[in-house]
Amino acid sequence: MGRHAHKKGKAARNAKKCQSETGEPLEVVRAPHTFVVHRGVVGKSLIRLTSDFRTVMEPYTASKLKVTSGTTVKDFLAVAGLLNVTHLIRFSKTKSSSCVRICRLPRGPTLTFRINEFSLTSDVASSIKRPVSTEKIYSHHPFLVLNNFSGDGMHIKLMTTMFQNMFPSINVNTINLNLIRRCVMFNYNRESNVVDFRHYAIKIVPFGLSRGTKKLTKKKVPNLSKFNDISELITNGGTLSDSEAELDGPHNEINVPCKMARKKKVLEIGRAHV
Repeated sequence: MGRHAHKKGKAARNAKKCQSETGEPLEVVRAPHTFVVHRGVVGKSLIRLTSDFRTVMEPYTASKLKVTSGTTVKDFLAVAGLLNVTHLIRFSKTKSSSCVRICRLPRGPTLTFRINEFSLTSDVASSIKRPVSTEKIYSHHPFLVLNNFSGDGMHIKLMTTMFQNMFPSINVNTINLNLIRRCVMFNYNRESNVVDFRHYAIKIVPFGLSRGTKKLTKKKVPNLSKFNDISELITNGGTLSDSEAELDGPHNEINVPCKMARKKKVLEIGRAHV
């Protein structure tokens, strides 16, 4: 008499069915997805901020979503389930202030923040002497950091849960560190009741090398005509400008496992205070 095959559980059957219907990996289907939109007359700056925040939520967001004046929240809710959208982030402006609403679909809750001040990605890039190239860092979701959100207040717990559920969770035992190219940080100031938002790019650079040696590891070879010997470049750093070394220091360096043989540097590319 033959043995009965093991029957798969309901969760496994539903996951396989969901993957076969959409043609997407299970990891993508289960990841949080967002709509980032603006409503009403908001001005050019807030429109650009909306576009920057869509970039933050890459790759699980509708980056090319077009919103017309007749589009309502009900329209987003109607298609949210089909597209696995879990959050709606809406920017708006009143006579007195600008605000952002983060809604958990389909039944809430909704958090509303007043925007005190913000800096666009272009503003941050223009303030840095050597801005990081951001062409390939948005293919993977960012690493989430929550600071100073510990406490018994219900509003703190609600913010913590909302922010955590906006981004996919990371398994520290299986994650490929080469995929972590961005970091999103929320910092809560209890005294002023303000949430600071920061968006960083993580750049991998050679570890344990002098400034002159780092220059030699780049594709563009430095001008060596002013040196009597190459040791002058390696020991003294040559004629490197201050901007090429402005990112050095323990304040923005993180040691990673020896497999990478490099350090990660954290470079800011966006900020906001709400």
